[in-house]
Amino acid sequence: MDIRSYFGRTQDALIGLDISSWGIKIVAFSGSLDSPAVETMDSAYLLPGCVVEGNIVKMDEVAQALQSLLQKNKVKAKKAALALPSSAVITKKIMVRADLRPQDMEMQVEEEARQYIPFPLDEVSLDFCNIGANPLREDMVDVIIAAARRERVEAAQELMETVGLDATVVDVQSYSLRLALKRVSGIHLPGQDNALVLLIKIGANRTLMQLAVGDEVVYERDQSIGGNLLTQSIANHYGISGAQAEDKKISGIQNQKIDSRVLKAYKENVAVMLERGMQFLFNSTPYSTVNHIFLAGGGAMVPGLPEEVSSVLHTPCSLINPFEGMRIEPQIRRNMPLQDAPLFLSACGLALRRFTA
Repeated sequence: MDIRSYFGRTQDALIGLDISSWGIKIVAFSGSLDSPAVETMDSAYLLPGCVVEGNIVKMDEVAQALQSLLQKNKVKAKKAALALPSSAVITKKIMVRADLRPQDMEMQVEEEARQYIPFPLDEVSLDFCNIGANPLREDMVDVIIAAARRERVEAAQELMETVGLDATVVDVQSYSLRLALKRVSGIHLPGQDNALVLLIKIGANRTLMQLAVGDEVVYERDQSIGGNLLTQSIANHYGISGAQAEDKKISGIQNQKIDSRVLKAYKENVAVMLERGMQFLFNSTPYSTVNHIFLAGGGAMVPGLPEEVSSVLHTPCSLINPFEGMRIEPQIRRNMPLQDAPLFLSACGLALRRFTA
């Protein structure tokens, strides 16, 4: 059994890497968790087919793009935090005796893991994290188990080694998102530690809905729809290729040069999709309302979408800025459009692993 750290901690310089079908995003902080400073924030587009469903398919192309991004930003950090998609990782919260020695706890976790992992343990990378005393049993502690197929972890390690980095933290994407979201939630909902906060991350091909209460993610669902719906609408409307439509989408949204009818239809379709998703959420959990909705991802950056979602779902909604309240180094303000901040939520959460366990 190969033990890899899904819950690592390091105070050394650390670069957070978000690698998806869209491309690569990097973030690095200095300072502390209470007062972080953004010293690196950049992205690079990947050609279609380089990363599929979180799998690195074209290792050489991805490594070359990442190496160029690191060199462009003069990244000196040698340690990296990256995440596997939640769908690629099995997580389970269990209880174990609080008085177990570390080596005995590891043996207990391995025995428990056999019950939940549908393939041999010698084919997985497995780790666990003691998250504290069980609220109902003083003699027990809660432990989170995380396991992924070894080849997924080894692919991430291979990429890091190719570009001269050490994969110090291999996280689960839902956890990295929650880490970044919790910090922003504290700013928008001060004193409401147990507020119900819904994150809606609209990527290129998929939309994630994640409901959290305090530190705990209580609901998560992925849908096969994303910002490419708008790309296709632009392509059809203007009679251009998908690649041209993607370029037009990126520049046109910023410069307001896309036909308003196309944007209006997209916003209405997204709001309807999310309304259905919310009904599924309420039917699947004991909750019937949420306190706040945060939108993230490239598909969420259409002007007026938060207002449309808020109107349809009858809930306060805002586009998230994961760097809110942080000091941003002058060179980033000069070179990187800060309106792109919602794209960097996952990379931000990964970079915050420098300060957190």
